[in-house]
Amino acid sequence: MPSDLCQQAIIRITVGSTNPVKIGAARNALSLLFPGTEILCQGMHAPSGVAAQPMTDEETREGAINRARYCEQQGESDEALAADLYIAMEGGVDLFDHGAATYAYMAIVHRGQLSIGRSAQLPLPARVYDALVAGEELGDVMDRLFNTVNIKQKGGAIGLFTQGKASRESVYTQAIVLAMAPLLNPAIFG
Repeated sequence: MPSDLCQQAIIRITVGSTNPVKIGAARNALSLLFPGTEILCQGMHAPSGVAAQPMTDEETREGAINRARYCEQQGESDEALAADLYIAMEGGVDLFDHGAATYAYMAIVHRGQLSIGRSAQLPLPARVYDALVAGEELGDVMDRLFNTVNIKQKGGAIGLFTQGKASRESVYTQAIVLAMAPLLNPAIFG
């Protein structure tokens, strides 16, 4: 049995951020999944409950879940924020066996059901990771390193390190599409 979302003419999304990259990724992902459906997507500030720059896999995942659940709670009490899907993204960094990398978790809530996804990861140079350990945020470090302004609301570190061949939005879009799998196939995922 396909998801109930497949039957809808309009899908409303509330994204746990006002960052245009995150809002665009959510809109793009749902447009890919439901090409004949009108996608109404709005962003709102949603606290992550974790550090501004999450430094572990667990903290990054928790931040995404906290943001999505916060949106869900707001949607239950405010009709203007009510949505079919509450989507949140949290970018983080961790040190793996192969070195430091950045990635993001996606948390999607539909009718109380939570689905989690994770993006591909981008390797980070040691000097960038060291600046993050010292307390800086990735966007600020990248702005300084590449002489950009507010790159986190544009192509992000991904865009800079791939010479524009990938972007923060494109990677987040793909991760949201993948995180939607359980919600698109409820009979199989149970």
